[in-house]
Amino acid sequence: MNSSPRTADLFGLATLPDAPANALRLLELLPRIGAADCQESVIDLFWQVLRMIGAGSGVFVSAIRDHATRTSVRSLTACDLNWTVEYSRLDWPEHDPWLRYAMDSQSPVLGDELKLRPDEQEFIRRAAAVGFSSSVVVPAPSCFGASRVGVLILGSPNPGFFAGDAFPMIKLVARELAMELHEWLLKAIRDDLLERSQIKPEEVELLRYEAAGHTSKMIAAALNTKPRTVDCWFQRVTTKLNAPDRRTAMRIARLYGLI
Repeated sequence: MNSSPRTADLFGLATLPDAPANALRLLELLPRIGAADCQESVIDLFWQVLRMIGAGSGVFVSAIRDHATRTSVRSLTACDLNWTVEYSRLDWPEHDPWLRYAMDSQSPVLGDELKLRPDEQEFIRRAAAVGFSSSVVVPAPSCFGASRVGVLILGSPNPGFFAGDAFPMIKLVARELAMELHEWLLKAIRDDLLERSQIKPEEVELLRYEAAGHTSKMIAAALNTKPRTVDCWFQRVTTKLNAPDRRTAMRIARLYGLI
């Protein structure tokens, strides 16, 4: 879901110590993101936070690598409508230095401080053209390391906008914003998988047994059935999750928050 760019409030985050009402408003807005009931509400709240901190653009990207050759990427965008077009044209996520940084790091960083690979130069040039001349890159790490990561990018068309004394406070707000967006998007991704796969609660429970290291014989004994029957159940589950085997199916279920 994309949304049209809006003009950022003039006070910016650097003035928040002198504007406690604005700081309290931020504290109220951020928890509402993770609890939002639809993507439109999340994008609207995203825009509100951006305006309050003086940023002109924002995007959150989530990447889940559930197989050696397969990565699922989803995003929430509060920026120029051309962003999605440009991002797709650059063969995302292979040339995204922001996502690459988030896979290896946990600390927010100014975009200007990233060490770019040659194949990422064009990505940054095009990003600058849609409102990210200055940026803050904020990883949203998970317990799965590089297999499931998220990254928030705050942008401004003005070079050097986020540098200076305001950056420490930007980091505090941006970290919380990143985690709230990450939480909401992961729930949306999980719900999409449940709807698409039509996996049943008892099949999810079967994957929990697999995660605990139980063999078919052990599961059969617990469920009062035969090991061959358990194997058939697993075959159905792996088909639904488009997985080559039951171990991979369990891993997909963990990465997507089913178990």
